[in-house]
Amino acid sequence: MQLRILRWFQMALLVAACVLLASSGLVAKSKGDQAQSRTQSVAADSSDTAGRQYVGTQTCQTCHDEMYKSFEKSTHFATTKESKMTQGAHGCESCHGPGSAHVEGGGDKTKIFRFTTATADQISQRCLTCHEANLKQREFMRSVHNQNGISCTSCHSVHHSNSEYLLRSKQPTLCFSCHATQRADFMKPYRHRVLEGLIACSDCHNPHGTVTRAQLQTTPQQSDICLKCHSDKRGPFVFEHEPVRSEGCTVCHFPHGSTNPRMLLTARINSLCLQCHSQIPSTGPHNNIQGFFRQSCIICHANIHGSNSNRLLFN
Repeated sequence: MQLRILRWFQMALLVAACVLLASSGLVAKSKGDQAQSRTQSVAADSSDTAGRQYVGTQTCQTCHDEMYKSFEKSTHFATTKESKMTQGAHGCESCHGPGSAHVEGGGDKTKIFRFTTATADQISQRCLTCHEANLKQREFMRSVHNQNGISCTSCHSVHHSNSEYLLRSKQPTLCFSCHATQRADFMKPYRHRVLEGLIACSDCHNPHGTVTRAQLQTTPQQSDICLKCHSDKRGPFVFEHEPVRSEGCTVCHFPHGSTNPRMLLTARINSLCLQCHSQIPSTGPHNNIQGFFRQSCIICHANIHGSNSNRLLFN
């Protein structure tokens, strides 16, 4: 009997190892495909610009003077300006590519990289040739935004914006242009103060993508993003409230806003508690639960997030 159990255990380990190797292979293949796609795109751009020469920003200004004056005030201008301090930078041509064929063609629009006609993927890949080194931007190609056809220029205006990060409009207006449901949540009576400017969408979410769900600015442990502000709930506690530890803050709270106090999922605290604690004892302080229902569980169980002194989370 013991030998049979041992064999079953060995088979289970073998199956687990095969699954792990297969998943690792899929991840490696996905990264390889992404790198290959990036390489092919760069190669295609290189073939399109083969034989072309850089003409300099001053040449661009002769036709695009108004756009140049706006671009001159942006942060991109300082980092792409042709100078000894920024070797390899070519001003406008750092993003649009060598412009000799464009100039020789009398301003032929097909002879230059145009962001207005490029696909979202082409735009993002071109931006990432510089921004991929940034830890907060390098995951953009795997982000939910990219998967839904949102490119860098959907939110950023390189030439015309004077706002922070070259945004087309300020947060949260820019985010709400797509996320209407979240906008409605932030207008509820109990909410995070996003509309008042006390907190921004990017304080919790990384719009450029993360390896966590909902593009949260944190580790895979969802509650970490909440605990940046609500540090008194962090613990560790001697006696944990298990749902808080295992499922996170959203097991009880709406993250954006709610019609319920404390942004709870239910109007009454007891209704929320009874979703898990349905098998409460029929004797003792809970013997008249219907009459007791109007009172709050946290009258007694005050340390609802965890306690260092009582396993029942009493005060």
